[in-house]
Amino acid sequence: MEDAAAEGKGVLQGRYELGRVLGHGNFGRVHAARDVRTGRAVAMKVVSKDKVERAGMVEQIKREIAVMKMVSHPNIVELHEVMATRSKVYLALELVRGGELFDRIARDGRVGEDVARRYFRQLVSAVDFCHGRGVYHRDLKPENLLLDEAGNLKVADFGLSALACHARPDGLLHTACGTPAYVAPEVLAGNGYDGAKADLWSCGVILYVLLAGSLPFPDDNIVTMYRKAQRGDYRCPPWLSTDARRLIPRLLDPNPSTRITVAQLVETPWFKKTSISRPVSIEPPAPDPAPASAPEEGDKDEPETLNAFHLISLSEGFDLSPLFEGDSAKGRREGGMLFATREPASGVISRLEEVAARGGGRMRVTKSGARGVRLEGAERGGTKGRLAVAADIFSVAPSVLVVDVKKDGGDTTEYRSFCSEELRPALKDIVWSPAAT
Repeated sequence: MEDAAAEGKGVLQGRYELGRVLGHGNFGRVHAARDVRTGRAVAMKVVSKDKVERAGMVEQIKREIAVMKMVSHPNIVELHEVMATRSKVYLALELVRGGELFDRIARDGRVGEDVARRYFRQLVSAVDFCHGRGVYHRDLKPENLLLDEAGNLKVADFGLSALACHARPDGLLHTACGTPAYVAPEVLAGNGYDGAKADLWSCGVILYVLLAGSLPFPDDNIVTMYRKAQRGDYRCPPWLSTDARRLIPRLLDPNPSTRITVAQLVETPWFKKTSISRPVSIEPPAPDPAPASAPEEGDKDEPETLNAFHLISLSEGFDLSPLFEGDSAKGRREGGMLFATREPASGVISRLEEVAARGGGRMRVTKSGARGVRLEGAERGGTKGRLAVAADIFSVAPSVLVVDVKKDGGDTTEYRSFCSEELRPALKDIVWSPAAT
């Protein structure tokens, strides 16, 4: 049934109804799909494990999934859920209906500066958010920028991304990757590069393409193209405004040490100029705290029931081996928790509410119900906003629950500290292991 569903002939595990094929990739297909529980439309990426393993790309797919779970942002395609069977991995992604930015440029040519500014602000917002979490995209180009129905930009395809922890002892990344026309010259030089600065170069090429309707270093010969980029050998079209002509050289600076940073970029006159299009802030503001309330409409008065297939999907995070190695869910979260308990849902909820109450008002309960609890910091903390922690409660047997705790907002370091110093000690006596019985 699972494989039939992957071909659009059924409902995947009773949860997603798969429809027409939207596209094909190297390792599978992307289907239009519908969540039968909520009616939400999604794009279901179906990845063949066999093809991935034969290509030696297992680690890359794991990394892509892990990165997408880290970067929840209005201008990044959202990964809703990860599921797996013996033969396939399923990624339920946000369905972005407006197509690629590349297609718009190919169809309509260059755009006006107000429109370019709107897209560019959203791109920089997403890229800066990623960099703040130690994620470097490394393949930014118009083909990987999607547009939704409202014309908002969404960054997609993190298949070549890297994390800060992948840097060598010199603090630099060394894998040469990306699309030649958009790759920073230092990436191809072979001496290592700063992922954030390389992404900013790619953003500069994208801005040039938006404003000029062509590439800054066009050449059929990749070596010649690289040499032009290394020299900064390009010309700004005469129709660009003075502020745009001043900004582009700072982005397309062949020397990464003097290339503009995001902090400097957002202060430039061109970036700050008031447009017809509504500007997008670099760091999206944290939502205003909502009062604790009864379960939302449609929320049942009991935890959602999980089967073994759903449990596998809880293993996404940073330990993705269960998706490919057939292991049971290990519950390894970076600083978070995934545990079983025989405590009733009401008891788990009470414990979590006590954790908030014990913190002297530092945390407050913003949602509480049989399916979970959400805690949020009472005050905005740092540049990443308020810390928010969500605990989802699932039933796997009449007397066994699984509690999935994860960061829902704020700084990762603060989240880890909260989990290790407050949450784990408060819950340790209700954690249940079958081996202990």
